[in-house]
Amino acid sequence: MAENENVKNQQPAEGKALSELLRIRREKLAELQANNMDPFKIVKADVTHHSKEIIDNFDELEGKTVSIAGRLMSKRVMGKASFCNVLDRDGSIQSYVTRDELGTEEYQRFKKLDIGDIVSITGEVFKTKTGEVSVRANKVILLSKSLQILPEKFHGLNNQDLRYRQRYVDLIVNPEVRETFFKRSAIIKAVRNYLDSREFLEVETPVLQTIPGGASARPFITHHNTLDIDMYMRIALELPLKRLIVGGLERVYEIGRVFRNEGMDTKHNPEFTLIELYQAYTDYYGMMDITEGLIKYVAKEVAGTLKINYQGVEVDLEKPFERITMLEAVKKYSGVDFEQVETLEQARALAKEHHIEYEERHGKGDILNLFFETYVEEKLIQPTFLMDHPVDISPLTKRKPDKPDYTERFELFIVGREFANAYSELNDPIDQRKRFEHQEELRAQGDDEANMIDEDFLTALEYGMPPTGGMGMGIDRLVMLFTNASTIREVLLFPTMKPLDK
Repeated sequence: MAENENVKNQQPAEGKALSELLRIRREKLAELQANNMDPFKIVKADVTHHSKEIIDNFDELEGKTVSIAGRLMSKRVMGKASFCNVLDRDGSIQSYVTRDELGTEEYQRFKKLDIGDIVSITGEVFKTKTGEVSVRANKVILLSKSLQILPEKFHGLNNQDLRYRQRYVDLIVNPEVRETFFKRSAIIKAVRNYLDSREFLEVETPVLQTIPGGASARPFITHHNTLDIDMYMRIALELPLKRLIVGGLERVYEIGRVFRNEGMDTKHNPEFTLIELYQAYTDYYGMMDITEGLIKYVAKEVAGTLKINYQGVEVDLEKPFERITMLEAVKKYSGVDFEQVETLEQARALAKEHHIEYEERHGKGDILNLFFETYVEEKLIQPTFLMDHPVDISPLTKRKPDKPDYTERFELFIVGREFANAYSELNDPIDQRKRFEHQEELRAQGDDEANMIDEDFLTALEYGMPPTGGMGMGIDRLVMLFTNASTIREVLLFPTMKPLDK
């Protein structure tokens, strides 16, 4: 069968043709099992080297015996000798397989292998006449029989929906996808290294919570049968981490999954990875320094440069990140000076004049934020700290002493997207209670993203929390930046998908 030859010769097969190929594979498995050679009974394989290690260290390994294992991705049978390529964790390597080395019976078994089968090959490292590093096989063992057909090599797995649903196939046939997730792991490792070197303690906090808090988001609700209570999947990491600051841990961080029952688009997935960190005895300026330092460190470690190309735009991470207040940014890009806006009625009139829709519950600060989202956000391409948000949209943030309607908060924007959110944390339990109560009023008016009152958190604040800076950053967006991914689904191994039967 041509399907046994090189994967490039495979053509998309449908209907009866596909069924026939699948039937043949199952017949081959049945024959192996009947001859007491069931590959699924093999429990391990001795792997001494991986592909990249052999290729990179050829001078040292030439003439030595190695054992590799991986997925058979191509096979070219030429009478008494054949070439095949095996894909392992690190990449692909060629093997030269001959009847003289294996013996007639074993060579015939090799010829019956299918593209996608998982094999181990033991043999001597050498270079072919064309200079390709290869393994001259003296033993080939079938470790696992592939009963499905891999996508054809040159067309690949291009259907995006299918790629996300069958990420395991995507990883097999698209090397750039494998590279994205190796890089994701390296990014998270670099983040940890940066914080660990600054004496931050990594901790874990509950995913299931009785009160969701720390962000404005709609939670997922579940039910605990034993306690007979509704519980929530966490929407943020903030409030438990602040409790640890109260407890005296001083510098803490957590990297973990959070869950928000909201829409999906190129920047949002209902579950995503967030890092939050808190440091006692500093403020949001201290958080700016940490955030900028963290991103520059990751860039150096993972990309090897502070000039990043993202979707055709060069992002300069080398220069000091720009700092601008929300008031300044809105005035710069919309021409509206909210410093001169004294009443809610004036703010509403400006919104109508500029065709910005608002809701009855929105205060003056909310409308300022709507102006920012309309006129400013997409223009912040180079790294920019947007500072001093209105208190209306910052229920957990310390007020500015000289401007009590505004807070010591910043968001970091790059390529028109928010990457981080940080505060001088509110540690006044009386003020915090008032803001929680205001959030409860908003919930009563239909805002299901507003915060609930967390009495235990208020109690913690009453014991005393030192002045503290905190920052949260979306890991997925950071990975998107450093892998040039246009959608969050490209950097999630298993993005949320609508079931096929819906």
